[in-house]
Formats: sequence, structure tokens, C-alpha cells
Amino acid sequence: MTFTLIALLTTACIFAGILIFSEIGRRLGLAKLKRDPNGLANGVGAAESAVFGLLGLVIAFTFSGAASRFEERRHLITQEANAISTAYLRVDLLPADVQPEIRTLFRRYLELRSNSYQSTENQTATRQKLDETAALQIKIWQKVLTASRKPNEPVSSATLLLPALNDMIDITTTRAMATKNHPPFIVFLLLAGLSFAGALLVGYDMSDNRERSLLHTFAFAAIMSLALYVIIDLEFPRLGFINIDKADQVFMELQKSMN
Repeated sequence: MTFTLIALLTTACIFAGILIFSEIGRRLGLAKLKRDPNGLANGVGAAESAVFGLLGLVIAFTFSGAASRFEERRHLITQEANAISTAYLRVDLLPADVQPEIRTLFRRYLELRSNSYQSTENQTATRQKLDETAALQIKIWQKVLTASRKPNEPVSSATLLLPALNDMIDITTTRAMATKNHPPFIVFLLLAGLSFAGALLVGYDMSDNRERSLLHTFAFAAIMSLALYVIIDLEFPRLGFINIDKADQVFMELQKSMN
């Protein structure tokens, strides 16, 4: 089952759950009115304000965090491309006889990095590409280190190239951890639970109407479920409709400049 399908099913369940809890709240309100024709319970405004206030706070918190992480992951792609480009340019500092081999390794490395996160739903393929990347990093590092230690080789070549190469390697770990950086699952459960509680209160408050207000009920359910879907989609920008695939264009442009 694909991520998009799972996200859509989750959204549908939230939507249905809100409708169900809204109807439960309405029936509780109708039962209250039958027992007490004077009206629904008074003095519950503070409790409702607390529930909806907390609901709004959690939505703002999760949405802001998801959007921030989305932008961070996109910026990390550009940072890695810049790191690779800088290290590649500084290969000119090495002896001319070793440059062709190292440049070939760099081009292979860039190709791997540009494709590493293209199919994250296939975890086996992604893991294989990341393993190949790690092996290639070691190979490039050893080649550069050996070349920079050659007799009569200026110390400046190692001084300038090795830090750039180190940055190129370090950014891969940063990007890998960024893909795993998500809020605790309990936050999403809290968001769903508050949505259901809000729907219960909405249905209860509207029970004194003679007819159901389908517009308000469905609008509330649609808005809450859509907000949750957008948050989930932002949290996994390689799997859903909202993605950062266009940011990989910087790798394509870098590949053209290396050829």
C-alpha cells in the first residue's frame, strides 16, 4: 500500500470520525433536551473554549513544524549540491595525473546522491544507494588523501580540499537525519482526538436546532481532515502530493556542468 493511499485513508477515517462524533454529540444534546426542556447545559463555554483553543494550538504547532522541516529539507539539497561543487572544483589542486579518476568518482557520486531519495517508498533500494554512497565516500577520501601526500605536493592542496570533502560527506548524514525528523506519533493522536472532541461539542451545541445543519457539520469535518492531510503530506515530502522533487534540479544542473 502506497503512502498516498494510506494518507488518504487516514484522512477519510478522520472525516468519518468527525461526522460520527458530531452525530453522537447531537443525540446527546437531544436526550438532554428531552429530560430538561429549559435547554442545554449552561456554563460549558469555558470547557468548549479550552478544547477548541487547544485544538487550534496543536494544529498551528504541527503545521508550523511540518512547514519548517519541509523548507529545511529543501535547503539541505542546495547545501549538498554546493558542497559537492566546491569539493569538485578543488580537485584542480591535486596532481594532474590523478584528477581524471577522482573526477569520474565525483560524477558517479553526484549521480548516486541525486537518485538516493527519488524512490523512498522502496526502502531496500534507498538503503542500497545509501550504502553505495558511503562506500564511494571512503574511496574518494582515500584517493584524495593519497594524492595529497605525494612528494613535492603543496600542503595547500590538502588544506583546501580535505575540509571541502569533509563537508560534502557530513551533509549526507544531516540529510539522512532530516528525513527521520518528525513529531512524536502521540501528537497526531492528540490532534485526531481533539478533532473528535470538537466535533462532539459542535454536534451537542447544534442539537437545539430542529434540523441538522449539514453544511456546518460537513464543513468542519472537511476542514479538519484536510488540515491533517496537509500536515502529514508536508512531513513526508518525498511520498505525497506535496514534494521537494523540484529541488533536485540543482543536482541535474551540477551534473551538466561536470560533463
